Amino acid sequence: MTKPIVWVHGDCLSPYNPVLQKYPDAPAIWVWDEALIEEWQLSLKRIAFIYECLLELPVVIRRGNVAQEILAFAQEHDANLVVTANSPSPRFDDICNQMDGSIAVEVLEVEPFFDYDGYIDLKRFSRYWKVAQNYVFRSNLSLSDSERDGFA
Repeated sequence: MTKPIVWVHGDCLSPYNPVLQKYPDAPAIWVWDEALIEEWQLSLKRIAFIYECLLELPVVIRRGNVAQEILAFAQEHDANLVVTANSPSPRFDDICNQMDGSIAVEVLEVEPFFDYDGYIDLKRFSRYWKVAQNYVFRSNLSLSDSERDGFA
């Protein structure tokens, strides 16, 4: 019998996260990645924004080593599966690899906001948005006036 927990991370902070939709009754966790906060020097403003997003989600919030906290949370809930949404972050792969052998990990695909195969600097939203807006607004131009009004 599969008993999952959900790992919510910074690349899918939405109540419409496909993992939360697929496993609405599973315990869910968010871990503040202290090493990442330090490395990227996230501002208090950014941390507050993320925290406000988390308040809308059914998650337990922890801090520390992400893989260790997820494994501890899984053990506390007698879970045998960690389910999460995919991420383009190399750090995501590292965390999954750290859990490999300790627990099964299921990664669900997320519909991308826009199609792009090039490099995007993900440290700051403004850098991401400089690339994204060209694709998002370009696809918006093909919409009818009434469809576009829904985006206003």
